[in-house]
Amino acid sequence: MQHRITHVTQPPYLFSWVLLQLLLVPAIQSRTCAQELPAAETTWTAKDTLAEDSDPVADAADCLRGLRWTPGTFQVNAGAASADNGDLNLYFPSPRPVGDPGNDTVCLEWYAARNASGDVSRAPAFVIIHESGRSMSVGRIFARGLNAMGFHTFLIHLPGYGTRRTQLSEKPEFLLTGLRQAIADVRRARDAVAALSLVEDNRIALQGTSLGGFVAATVAGLDRGYHKTFILLAGGHIDEVVLGGAKDAARIRQRLQDAGVSTQQIRELARQIEPLRLAHRVDARNTWLYSARYDTVVPPASSSAFAAAANLPDDHHIVMTANHYSGVLFLPAVFAQIRSFMAE
Repeated sequence: MQHRITHVTQPPYLFSWVLLQLLLVPAIQSRTCAQELPAAETTWTAKDTLAEDSDPVADAADCLRGLRWTPGTFQVNAGAASADNGDLNLYFPSPRPVGDPGNDTVCLEWYAARNASGDVSRAPAFVIIHESGRSMSVGRIFARGLNAMGFHTFLIHLPGYGTRRTQLSEKPEFLLTGLRQAIADVRRARDAVAALSLVEDNRIALQGTSLGGFVAATVAGLDRGYHKTFILLAGGHIDEVVLGGAKDAARIRQRLQDAGVSTQQIRELARQIEPLRLAHRVDARNTWLYSARYDTVVPPASSSAFAAAANLPDDHHIVMTANHYSGVLFLPAVFAQIRSFMAE
């Protein structure tokens, strides 16, 4: 099916201007009185809500078997946040551990929603999945920007990032093998967040950029645990992106090739987490895809393939007149749209 693409047009403002505008956006008004954050070292129990439905498409059913786990209860622990990165860290066990204790403990940076008086309040939430950069800077821009709009935001550290960097994660092949664990971690993060009394548990959304966008796309097909999903600069055909993409993709490709990972192995590893295998399961009415017309890291064909396979409505695939990096100039428009879609 042909998709009509809605174009976002925005003059090339400076990056600092973008951040200033995010801080000036009026916050969503809290509907409840001020509440207290949990104290550090607090522990509580959460429960997996992962769907266990079957899929009539054999390939999708096979993909689901490789990504799911046996649902159960798990513990969530609060800890002190690192400097300037949120109000608290939350920790919980990965539902698909790989045998490395440091890597198998998932971390969420919590940026708490506040009302006009600056008090912590009950509000909707976002789980944010960062890009491939070690500093997770774009992920933190989204976490802080959406938080400034009145949402609780939780930046998840993917396997091999932030608090989860270990000797295992330094192996080049972990760039792909770790994403299978990441998909499970992101889905469980929804239930860890839902266990918080400060979060409106029926309004927990997912947002991912670039690497995080591919993870978000697959999670959206895993089941419909998240209320809404916003995917930025990602799509389908992970193997083609790794093998043919420029810059960030090329660096990943070089690391894998230097480690002796063959083209066929890259395709096999990528297939385990390929969003297109589950795209027909996505809740198209509550999923939005933002791509860049001149993207050479994640080519437009990758985004278009996902939009078509997920049967996204025409106005749910939004193309920015940008490349993979200049898309940051469009963030004011993107944030305003996300805020509007969440209000629906």
